[in-house]
Amino acid sequence: MSRPAPHIDVRSITEADLPDWSRALHTGFLRTPDVTETEVTDRASYIVPARTLGAFDSGRCVATFRSFEQEITAVGGATVPADAISNVAVTATHRRRGLLSRMMDHDLTAAKDRGDVVATLIAAEYPIYGRYGFGPATWAAQWNIDVPRAGLDPRWAGPENGGRIDIVDGADVRKLGPELHERVRRAQPGAVDRDERWWQVATGAVRLEQAPWTEPFFGVYRSSGGEVEGLVSYLADDHWGDGKQPLNTASVKWLIAATPEAERNLWRYLCSIDWITTVKSGWRAPDDLLPFFLPDPRAARIETLADWLWVRVLDVVRALEARTYDGQGTLVLEVVDGAGFAGGRFRLEAAADGASCTPTTAAADLTLDVAELGALWLGDESAVRLAALGRVREERAGAAKVADALLRTSRRPWCPDMF
Repeated sequence: MSRPAPHIDVRSITEADLPDWSRALHTGFLRTPDVTETEVTDRASYIVPARTLGAFDSGRCVATFRSFEQEITAVGGATVPADAISNVAVTATHRRRGLLSRMMDHDLTAAKDRGDVVATLIAAEYPIYGRYGFGPATWAAQWNIDVPRAGLDPRWAGPENGGRIDIVDGADVRKLGPELHERVRRAQPGAVDRDERWWQVATGAVRLEQAPWTEPFFGVYRSSGGEVEGLVSYLADDHWGDGKQPLNTASVKWLIAATPEAERNLWRYLCSIDWITTVKSGWRAPDDLLPFFLPDPRAARIETLADWLWVRVLDVVRALEARTYDGQGTLVLEVVDGAGFAGGRFRLEAAADGASCTPTTAAADLTLDVAELGALWLGDESAVRLAALGRVREERAGAAKVADALLRTSRRPWCPDMF
C-alpha cells in the first residue's frame, strides 16, 4: 500500500532558508547547484523575505518565487506601482502539483491588497503565464550590424553638431546614469525604474559570483550645451582573421538616450571604433531607429525578435485612467478574470485631455480576458488582431477598431530591463 505524498508547504522564506532556496533556484535555471556563502549574503542584502516564497517538501525547497516593488511607465508618462515577479522556478521532480499556482495566488493577492495596479514579469517560457492573467505587452529585438556594409563614412571623427562623446568609468556612470535614466524612462511606455543596486551591478561596484564580471567600456554623449543625453556600456572581443584582418565585435550591454541625436551619435561611435567589424545591439525596442541611422539599413540584421515584458492588470480603473489617449471615444469592456482580481464591466471614456473608467451595467462592446487587456494596455497589441484570433469578442460590430483607435500608440512600448 502506497503512502500519501508528504504535504508541500508554500510560505515566505526565512533567512535560514536562503541557502536551500538558492539551490532550488539554481536547479530550476540549470545552473550548478553549488551555492556559496558570498552569494547567499549578497541575495540577503536585497530580497524582501515576506515577498520571497518557497515550496518545501519534507523540509527541502523544491520551488522558488520572488517579487519586489517596481514602477512602470504608462502611455503618456505617468508611472504606476507594479508587482515585479522574478526568480520563478519549480524543480523538475515537482511539476504539475500546483506549486506555481499557489505561489502566484499568494503573491497577486498581496499585490492587490497593497494597491499595485499591475503585476509584471519577463517570461522564460511563453505558455506558462497566460493562465495567470498575464499578456505579452512589449517585445524586444536584437540586431547585428555588419559595419563594413553599413555605408558609413570611415573618416568620421565624432559628432558634427557640437556634441561630444567621452569614455568614462563606472563611478562616472553611477553619478550620471540615474538622472538620465529617469528622463528616458518617463518618456518610454513600458520602461521600469532602476534602483541603486542596478547601477552598482551594471558598473561592477557589486560583483556577482554567478555572473563573472568583465569590465566594459562606458561612453557618454553630451549635447553642444554640455547636457548628458546618452550612455552606452559595451564589451569588445579580440578576433583576427586571415591576413591579419580584424574581425572584432562590439557587444552592447545597454544603451540609453534621451534624444534621437544622442542615440544616433552613440551608434555611429560604436561603428567607428578601429577593428570593429560587427556591432551587436543588445536588446532594443522592436521599432528601434537603429537600422535607419545607417546609410544601408540592411546592414543591421535582426538576430532575435521576441516577447519581453508581460503585464497582468490588477486594477482596471486605475490602469486605464493612468494612461493617455490620442483619440476620443467611449468603449465598454467586459473583462473576464478567473482569479477574481480584476474582472467586471467597465466604461472607458477617453479624450486627449484625460480619461475616466468606471464600473457599469451597460451592454459590453468588447469581451476579453484580463490577459488580453494586459497585452493591450501599453498600446502595442491590436484588438482587431486579437479578435481575428478569437481572443477578443466583439459584442458590437466595429468595437475592436474603436479600441485600436483609442489604445494603440504611434511608437511601440519597450522595457529596456531584464529582471
